[in-house]
Amino acid sequence: MPINELRSIATFAKAAELGSLRQAAAAQGMTPQAASQALAQLEQHLGVRLFHRTTRSLSLTDEGRQFLEAAQPALVGMQRALHMARQAKDEIAGPLRIVGPHSVFAPVLWPVLDEFCRLHPEVQPDVQLDDRIGNWVEDRVDVGFRVGPSPAEGVIARKLFPLQLIICGAPAYLARHGAPDNLDALAAHRCSVFRRPRNGTLMPWYVKVEDSIVEHHVVPALCVNDEPLETEAVLAGHVLGLLTNVAAAPHIRAGRLVPLLTRHVADRSSTFIYYGSRTAQPMRVRAFIDLALKRLVNNPAYVLTAKELQAAEAKGRKAARS
Repeated sequence: MPINELRSIATFAKAAELGSLRQAAAAQGMTPQAASQALAQLEQHLGVRLFHRTTRSLSLTDEGRQFLEAAQPALVGMQRALHMARQAKDEIAGPLRIVGPHSVFAPVLWPVLDEFCRLHPEVQPDVQLDDRIGNWVEDRVDVGFRVGPSPAEGVIARKLFPLQLIICGAPAYLARHGAPDNLDALAAHRCSVFRRPRNGTLMPWYVKVEDSIVEHHVVPALCVNDEPLETEAVLAGHVLGLLTNVAAAPHIRAGRLVPLLTRHVADRSSTFIYYGSRTAQPMRVRAFIDLALKRLVNNPAYVLTAKELQAAEAKGRKAARS
């Protein structure tokens, strides 16, 4: 039978400390029979006798005393390491590695991160926003965000809120160029197109037609690979843009942007938070996940209802005609 060296040595040391194999077994949550077997296996493995045993007493042999003196520092170090690991698991302190998409999630993540840092100043967040899809394990990620659930095995994904793609224009643009009445009319308008950062290809506009999400290609008057920059170009009245609800919602509600062709808003995708098994997570990771879920799940600040979109479009078109 193979020997569990660490368990056997720990049993030996505890028996030497307490002077009783039965008490050592109880202290380690073992049966007396299991403790006796562990000690016998250790003696057989080492080829020496470690204890003088009688029915009433237990004392170390010379070899046992020498072995204990050599093994005890390592056992103390192991016990200290175990204690520190358990303590770190229960403290809200230490490093916290967070990843997410740069083009969509920065304005969503910051309020949560700001609040978390105020609540738990002993945590050191390490945030990497990147539109590439990395390896969750190799990148040592504690918590991740992305559009769509994570493809990594063994990762838990929780839906936060829908990601809407909304055609938008500034009132100044509509006053100069008018508003398109249908998708085909976009061919006569100046439109921005997003360039994928990871491979440089141009993204089509994704729009809803009846019950399907389809690709609609526009001629680019402006190409960018950064959503905040694209949003600024649309706000300035240079182009129409297909913006996410994260970028567009506050501007639509403030009247700085007008949603257009709102019956074609694509809303099949969602943003997700993903993480590993909660049972093995340090307290700092669990605390951040709990706060993110509390602040972001179906947060109305990032989601525009169909009624709200339609009303904003009607108001914007009316203002452009007057």
